[in-house]
Amino acid sequence: MMLRAAWQLLRRDLRLGLRQSGDWLNPLVFFLMVIALVPLAVSPEPARLRELAGGIIWIAALLAVLLAMDGLFRGDHEDGTLEQLLLSPAPLPLLVLAKGLAHWLQTGLSLTVLAPLAAVLLNLPGSAIGVLCATLLIGTLTLSLISAIGAALTVGLRRGGVLVPLITLPLHIPVLIFATSAVRSAVLGLPVDGHLALLAAFLVLALMLAPLAAAAALRLAGGGR
Repeated sequence: MMLRAAWQLLRRDLRLGLRQSGDWLNPLVFFLMVIALVPLAVSPEPARLRELAGGIIWIAALLAVLLAMDGLFRGDHEDGTLEQLLLSPAPLPLLVLAKGLAHWLQTGLSLTVLAPLAAVLLNLPGSAIGVLCATLLIGTLTLSLISAIGAALTVGLRRGGVLVPLITLPLHIPVLIFATSAVRSAVLGLPVDGHLALLAAFLVLALMLAPLAAAAALRLAGGGR
């Protein structure tokens, strides 16, 4: 019963995402624009771009995830769905996890699919593209779960979208550091297992703690129910 409720919520959010395609297409367009414009601002030299590629792609991905995060709970808050979620017999953290997964499927997974194109544009070696995709696959899910906390804390605020990056950015920094380090190590031909293991550990922590924290914030926003 509980898993069925979470599955139905996941399907609902994905259907809404398909109908309101701008909510997830805009971050992807933003991601590609950043990738295309950075070489013009930094240097078109292939060696320089290869050196900076991992950091550029990951910063663009982080900003794209944050751009799409404000609407995670806001639509539910405005149309009354959030009230139903708070009153649902299913555990609220499980429902929050379902919404976070739906957000990741529309943004993080799409960014991972676009990563090889971004890597080619920035002259990233083919040997490092697989590592880049692996870091994005793990790391963007962690970003979505962590950002859900900020989205829940600001759901009742008129301009809460501005606060989400400020609240969650310190928690994103470790993911950004180890993800870019993994890509840099792959470019240099060094082992990347340690970096990927740490990213996986961050994901496990986010899966366990972020839904609980976001659920508590939503209960506060809903008047303590």
